[in-house]
Amino acid sequence: MAQVPQTFFDALAVRTWCGLSLGALGRSREEIDAINVYPVADGDTGTNLYMTVESAAGAVEAVFAGYELGEEVPTLADTVRAMAHGALIGARGNSGTILAQLLRGMAQVLTEGEATHIDADGLRLALRHAADAARQAVAHPVEGTVLSVAAAAADAAAAADGDCGAVARAAYQGACEALAATPGQLAVLERAGVVDAGGRGLVAVFGALVEAFTGEAPTADPHAFVAGPGVHARVDAVSDALAEGCAGPAGGPAFEVVYLLEAEDAAVDRLRARLDALGDSLVVVGGDGLWNVHVHVDDAGAAVEAGVEAGRPYRIRITHFGAGDVHTGGQRPARERVQRAVVAVVPGEGLAGLYTEAGATAVLARPGEPPASGELVDAVRRAHAREVVLLPNDADLRHTAAAAAEQVRAEGIRVALIPTRSAVQGISALAVHQPDRRFDEDVVQMTSAAGATRYAEVVVAERQSWTMAGICQAGDVLGLIDGDVAVIGSDVTATAETVLDRMLQAGGELVTLVLGDEAPEGVADRLEARVREAYLAVDTVVYRGGRQGAPLLIGVE
Repeated sequence: MAQVPQTFFDALAVRTWCGLSLGALGRSREEIDAINVYPVADGDTGTNLYMTVESAAGAVEAVFAGYELGEEVPTLADTVRAMAHGALIGARGNSGTILAQLLRGMAQVLTEGEATHIDADGLRLALRHAADAARQAVAHPVEGTVLSVAAAAADAAAAADGDCGAVARAAYQGACEALAATPGQLAVLERAGVVDAGGRGLVAVFGALVEAFTGEAPTADPHAFVAGPGVHARVDAVSDALAEGCAGPAGGPAFEVVYLLEAEDAAVDRLRARLDALGDSLVVVGGDGLWNVHVHVDDAGAAVEAGVEAGRPYRIRITHFGAGDVHTGGQRPARERVQRAVVAVVPGEGLAGLYTEAGATAVLARPGEPPASGELVDAVRRAHAREVVLLPNDADLRHTAAAAAEQVRAEGIRVALIPTRSAVQGISALAVHQPDRRFDEDVVQMTSAAGATRYAEVVVAERQSWTMAGICQAGDVLGLIDGDVAVIGSDVTATAETVLDRMLQAGGELVTLVLGDEAPEGVADRLEARVREAYLAVDTVVYRGGRQGAPLLIGVE
């Protein structure tokens, strides 16, 4: 269905652009992977770009989800900040990291003055600043890459007349022409008979920008950008290179190291110098205390240690190009696959420890930072099992988890997705998990246990809004049962007690309480006493969830 044309660049246009970009990269992902020869022929540029945009789009959707029906939409500034932050924390690979900096560069212009929208002049300036910021983030810029495509798009936009749609069309056309020229700029592309994969992905993103403004997708044939032997020959060449243990150019570094880093600007300047001496393909993007670091090195440990000296690195990802082993925290020796494993998304460090003790591979979802499908794919691979049960533990992660499951099924792993909507439902499913049972039977039992568990959470409202229980004000305590607001109160303990009573009216045998760091002292004792006094034969179990975003999670089986 055609999009409604946008005259200005506002919050809705940002949302539309992100969604269209994700769709465009989803359609072209395999083709882009197939032509990936630079800087390393590892065949994942399309996938990395898709995951980066997926994280950006998810962050934008989260901003819109905070506004109830009938309220004003988010501001342009809030939306583009979310887009840039989502791309930064979800950036994958060399091209994904550069794309994150392009979006951040645009955001720096689009947020100036907190305007509700920007016109064609603002879009021209945003594209110019984005291209310049991306080039500055790369330690040793190379022509014939995504940087050349971004610069050409900005140059074409600067020379264009008309509204935002006309500027977007000019940027897209300039990007297409620059992409077609990349084989003549980079010898490795010319030998392979292909264009730059990262640049090809950026063309798809610019095409989505045209469609967001005009309602019409560009008509250029994407396969026209693939020269010489073509996509299928490129697939064979990449496969041969990987089979021979070739990481790219002869003698190239053995590892790709990527991590998020909390650090001050001065420390990052020193980090850049140290990593530049250790390896190549160095890209450091971000700012305001949060950075995404990407480098190819032979000594992965030294690259991580450099991050530790600069600040606090986390979400560390190390890929050995020859072995294709993707993991976190350092080299891992080869081992036999286990038959079955459970992978679960959990909202706090305490629950992560609990799930891990129960034998699951836990993926930590920090408040406001839900995992992208790439993180779930990594977790499934780390589980190293032939069969995997995936527990998203959040209704909003259903599509993300489904995308991850689809990807790893293509790798020969049997995956069952149980649509758990809360960590307490995941606890119930994990409690009946039996790895020695037939896979289908185990999944049925786990699904049944999760489905028989009602879930609730007690949270503090961040803004005024309409709810199923009436109008709430910022600072009110909300009790949500099965995802809907059922109680509005002023005290966490009292609200939790009301929520628990309502849940137990329908019966129950076991109450699970998960306390967050912000839970008031004594709330667990108060609720346990309430269960003992009013509900005979009902047991209570209490866990510490840590920094989980909600003061209290409740489950009733």
